[in-house]
Amino acid sequence: MSTLILRTVAPALTALMLLFSVFVLLRGHNEPGGGFIGGLIAVSALAIYGIAFGVGAVRRAIRFHPMAIAGAGLLLATLSGFLSIFFGVPFMTGLWVYPVIFDVEVPLSTVMSFDLGVYLVVVGAIISIALALEQEPGPELGGEED
Repeated sequence: MSTLILRTVAPALTALMLLFSVFVLLRGHNEPGGGFIGGLIAVSALAIYGIAFGVGAVRRAIRFHPMAIAGAGLLLATLSGFLSIFFGVPFMTGLWVYPVIFDVEVPLSTVMSFDLGVYLVVVGAIISIALALEQEPGPELGGEED
């Protein structure tokens, strides 16, 4: 049972926590943080939203199946590691490119894509577990039939 106060505060708190999780993800190269911690913060935000509005609202908010998110993250992290082999350097060596976007040089690396993959794996796997635990039991789990 969620209170009116929680239902009122949850959307704003969820948005702030998701924004903070992206901040932690992006600063994880040079400072403490990264994909794992950022993913845990994002899952915590979605858990608060789920407590306030239910499992269905969280499933609608994330739009994709949680295991598809985890699978995409695992694929991205794996490709980030194997990309270095194709360039003749040891596995998981960081590679950098510097494209110019709107007259601004933007440094991009396989380190960042690996962190993003870890972030997606953590979000997908843990939110999948949390949603399964919060879901109402159906007839196949010993609940009553409608």
